[in-house]
Amino acid sequence: MMTTIPQALAKAVRHDPAAPLLTWYDDATGDRAELSGATLDNWVSKTANLLVDGVGLGHGDSVALLLPPHWQTAAILLGVSAAGLAADLADLGGDPQPVEALFTTPDRAGRAAAWATTDRYATGLLPLAMPLRELPAGYADFVTEVRNHGDHFRGEQVGPADRAFAGPIELSHQDVLEAAEDRAGQLGFGAGDRVLIDVAIHPDPVDWLLAPLVAGASAVLCANLDETKLDARATAEKVSLVLGA
Repeated sequence: MMTTIPQALAKAVRHDPAAPLLTWYDDATGDRAELSGATLDNWVSKTANLLVDGVGLGHGDSVALLLPPHWQTAAILLGVSAAGLAADLADLGGDPQPVEALFTTPDRAGRAAAWATTDRYATGLLPLAMPLRELPAGYADFVTEVRNHGDHFRGEQVGPADRAFAGPIELSHQDVLEAAEDRAGQLGFGAGDRVLIDVAIHPDPVDWLLAPLVAGASAVLCANLDETKLDARATAEKVSLVLGA
């Protein structure tokens, strides 16, 4: 029985490490990225190692994510969870809280200044995980820094009662998995489904990341969705369910 977010990811990776687990499209930029379970797990491990070995964070510390839905956001959120840290989903609202680290994009850096923290990372969410040409003052480049860290994370084990989400509503790992399981049922997908998700309509990572993960589904995430491409994309990606409004 899965009781933590890292367990849910591990189960998905074990099922078929080479199969696409998360596919990303941005119709405004033409970007497409496909991550197998093994590839996503690699990014998650590197992120957890960055936070624990690079930043020096420990169980129970909080990390703010002022990030839109994206495959890098998935890797960061899952990396935070793997490290036993609590994710403050700051981009979904709530008042600024003191945190131990923060991730954001350059266009959100002004807003991110309201969060008191020591370590700040920025990412442009660029195609091919390219680094930023210019960094906001006081920030390190996430995609540059994370590549310096190991491909496997062997930190302290996460427990079901440990905090998974911080901020206005604090939830344990078990709480989050139960919420994700409920959402999968409400949205109508289950094990083996390949779900196309319009992230503008479903911006909460419980919907676009954790519910598919817990249900045993894979996700095709679409930003700035061009409706004229929807049918062809659903066919090409072998989608079994389209989630829009």
